[in-house]
Amino acid sequence: MQLTDIVGAMLAELRGGAAPQVELDDELERDLGIDSLARAELMLRVEQAFGVRLSEAAVLEARTVRDLAAALAGAAPRLAPALALQPLLAPEMAGEPRESATLLEVLDWHAARHPGRVHLTLLEGDDEADRLTYGELAARTRAVARGLRRRGLERGEAVAIMLPTGAAYFPIFLGVLAAGGVPAPMYPPFRWAQIEEHLRRQARILENCAATTLVSVAHAQPAARLLQAQVPTLRHVVAADDLSGEENISSPLRCAAGDTALLQYTSGSTGQPKGVVLTHANLLANIRAMGAAIGAAATDVFVSWLPLYHDMGLIGAWLGSLYYGNPLVLMPTPAFLARPARWLWAMHRYRATLSAGPNSAYEILAAKVPDDELRGLDLSSWRVAFNGAEPVRAATLERFARRFAPYGFDPRAAAPVYGLAECALGLTFPPLGREPLVDANDVVSCGRPLPGQEVRIVDEGGREALERAEGRIEFRGPSATAGYYRNPEATRALLREGWLDTGDLGYIAAGELYITGRVKDVIIRGGQHIHPYDLEEAVGALAGVRKGCVAVFGASDPATRAERVVVVAETRLAEREARERLRRRIAELALERLGVPADDVVLADARVVLKTSSGKIRRSACRELYERGVLGAGQRPVALQLARLAASGAAGGLRRLARRAGESVYGLYLWLLFALLAIGGVAVLCILPKPGWRERWTRFVALALISFSRLEILVRGTAPAQPAVFTANHASYVDSLILTAVLPGGAHFVAKREFAAVPVLGWLLARFGTRFVERFAARAALEGARELAAAARGGESLVVYPEGTFTREPGLRAFHMGAFVAAAQSGRPLVPVALRGTRSVLRAGSWLPRRAPVEVFIEAPLAPRGPGWADALALKDAARRAILARCGEPERAS
Repeated sequence: MQLTDIVGAMLAELRGGAAPQVELDDELERDLGIDSLARAELMLRVEQAFGVRLSEAAVLEARTVRDLAAALAGAAPRLAPALALQPLLAPEMAGEPRESATLLEVLDWHAARHPGRVHLTLLEGDDEADRLTYGELAARTRAVARGLRRRGLERGEAVAIMLPTGAAYFPIFLGVLAAGGVPAPMYPPFRWAQIEEHLRRQARILENCAATTLVSVAHAQPAARLLQAQVPTLRHVVAADDLSGEENISSPLRCAAGDTALLQYTSGSTGQPKGVVLTHANLLANIRAMGAAIGAAATDVFVSWLPLYHDMGLIGAWLGSLYYGNPLVLMPTPAFLARPARWLWAMHRYRATLSAGPNSAYEILAAKVPDDELRGLDLSSWRVAFNGAEPVRAATLERFARRFAPYGFDPRAAAPVYGLAECALGLTFPPLGREPLVDANDVVSCGRPLPGQEVRIVDEGGREALERAEGRIEFRGPSATAGYYRNPEATRALLREGWLDTGDLGYIAAGELYITGRVKDVIIRGGQHIHPYDLEEAVGALAGVRKGCVAVFGASDPATRAERVVVVAETRLAEREARERLRRRIAELALERLGVPADDVVLADARVVLKTSSGKIRRSACRELYERGVLGAGQRPVALQLARLAASGAAGGLRRLARRAGESVYGLYLWLLFALLAIGGVAVLCILPKPGWRERWTRFVALALISFSRLEILVRGTAPAQPAVFTANHASYVDSLILTAVLPGGAHFVAKREFAAVPVLGWLLARFGTRFVERFAARAALEGARELAAAARGGESLVVYPEGTFTREPGLRAFHMGAFVAAAQSGRPLVPVALRGTRSVLRAGSWLPRRAPVEVFIEAPLAPRGPGWADALALKDAARRAILARCGEPERAS
């Protein structure tokens, strides 16, 4: 029959082989491995093949292929969507809650100023189900808080929230905070018929957070109460609709910025779960930083289908909209999965400006939605399309932009972003209004650190890597978690001298972050993080499987670009039926333990699963062989392969050790060289009587130090012969050394006046001819600029760092005006100088120099048009443009 042929053809694509024989009574998940995403794909194919519009509920609840056939028999004729525009034109709103220190204060700020303003519009299918204003949300929040207090909730106790997207979710989350508790979102089961099995998988999270209350839907209560015997702290299992309290219950508790506002669990499938502790201050800092990066305003409209247990849906979509006062349109996640075009039509219908999704969602829309479902679609209002939570694929970005350009989508709206729960949500965003930046090998830039956040790349020894060198991504900033809840071991692994380890690999180029992979073996499926260890142990315990010889890993799907779950198990079973029974049992275990079916189950012969010399599974090596299609090839020489791999690993370790030792020796050599030259140089400097002699001697010492250090310095351009004002970006302590060597003799540096008061250093700088100026006091700064102008008019060349200082993170900071006023008033040319690479030689906070290529760009002189302030501003703007184009670093606001 045609339906089974369609199912078989899709399975052949998913598994990479011939179409299997599909029977009507095959179960979709257990027997065929078709999960919710695959159901959406299957529904699209069936609708196109038969020219019908299937009932989504019937497809989602179908257990077997026969159930799908019944849904097909009752399907309606296929019609293109025809949704009228319903712009959410909210009343004007003045300001934002900048002074609010907690989420509850944010809610109170809005409820007090515009209680009738619509905050949430909830969709069910293609229709509106509910709307919620700020005033209604505040009232319901207080009612939930009273209900929780009546049940004895104490300050600091965790409340697990296991609810689908709906109107009840939001007052419950905020009500927990108002009652003094801590919300711990958990993902609900896709099918409530499996609630007991699902809850058992979630028991570890409940145990870890010591939840005293579990909030769920009414019909899940009997099964949920089974957990009370397993989780001693769990006193109450309540339905969302039952959470309310009388007015005489004590008023909501007040919370502070440093109080925990959320436990965001990153995993619960294996081992000890990790609950990221996020305070109100963490969340608001991240929301404000993300909003500043995209210019968020109350006039925006956000459409989201992302689940509320996921940080992108909870923080990015809901809490961000709560803060900025922009309307939020929400649809349940299954509504998108059942009919992906619904997301786009919601954008069209409400003239939405913001939305977000993982890469796989954009790939589905670009490749799977039929043209007749898009007729009349208008996406011209979409100004920021966040792409995160999964690795971002350049091909997907290109396909999506090309597919939806005829429907008004602007390619500059695509915003590949990077973040993680440990940073609340967002860590790096690209500049607003720029098309995605794709580097070599199709690696996509995820942008620059958000305001207040810092990112660095470190090598295996924990040292900061050079530009474009791959390493572990670490970060710090006001959004960073203090650690994992009741998990000191994981917290210790997370933190390193104030920096947090993301567990991801990447590199930085021109201040932008590029993600190249993951350190751990986490599988990301639809934004969900899946760990392989629990399933490997369970499969290894099955009869017929060689214990300890199971590998579970994620592999890239060439068709969908999404990540597939692959299980490789060694077995000695030879009979075909026995192997098929084992395959089905492994598929069942994958669904039970991971919550998603395995995309491919490979039954392999002995010694196919690669291991380290200590017996640990080498998942990444297995993945590489699987993706190349050679897993299990050449089984006889496995021992030889392992020996070769071990030898290669040992050689790589020795090379890394030698490289680190060489870097340390080089750094110590430079300091010794500097000490020797400095001692001799200062001694001569003390006795040279004439300024010109001292200047030439200083330049000679700088050139000698650079020559003996073997630093690679490439100078592009030539300095003018006549006196000029040189302005350069400032990235490192070595900047002055290099400029002393490459700029004409007699050029005097300008330094902050604080240096003049430092014993010995102030005297030495004065002997070099350094001029000191005031940076902060306005009157003194003005007088300093006049002094510099007089010196320039007198024939003195000046070297100024208009940024005034430097920090460890890359970026061109704001310029002070002194150098430009001096050039304008003196009439001397201003020469922009761009330094590139010096930050890698000696970064702020580090005292061990490293060899790295340095480029010095001496730009064409800029002639001042006059002595006025406007003329100085014109010089500043022109110099900044020239330096920014050459320095290889992004622009910073401060």
